Amino acid sequence: MAAAPGLRPFLPGDGPRLAALFRASVERLADDYYDEDQLAAWIGRADDEDAFAARLAADLTLVGLLRGEIAGFASLKDNKSVDMLYVHPDFARRGVASALVDALEKLAAARGAPKLNVDASDAARDFFAARGYVPQSRNTVVLGEEWLGNTTMTKELAPHGSRAATGNA
Repeated sequence: MAAAPGLRPFLPGDGPRLAALFRASVERLADDYYDEDQLAAWIGRADDEDAFAARLAADLTLVGLLRGEIAGFASLKDNKSVDMLYVHPDFARRGVASALVDALEKLAAARGAPKLNVDASDAARDFFAARGYVPQSRNTVVLGEEWLGNTTMTKELAPHGSRAATGNA
């Protein structure tokens, strides 16, 4: 049986490693959904690693670990939105994204959020739909001279302390 991913908070020194993970994730996991120019514009969001790290530090960001290696990260913005969710391609489909989003959902519910939303990329839309997120609107994001599509999705959260929130049946 494969080990479950471990989680820890974002640390200031994580910025460069998470920027590299972000770039690898977009390049290899979204390439079936966006063209080369769109991918380059998206990847360019991590070119300024200090600004990228500052964005992660401004939100509640969790880092997912497998076998002691950084495998992914996710951030919760304003206790309302899954702002970023990226898994290194070498660790895709091993439960990292699920563990990260499970934790963000539990933290948001514990802080009183009635729901979470996400602007899911086309590459991530099915993942969020399988977790109970419902599409609300289709969006266009402009990055430089490129236009990328995504879908705003929402999920109602179980109130903190309820059986659904604690996993007890």
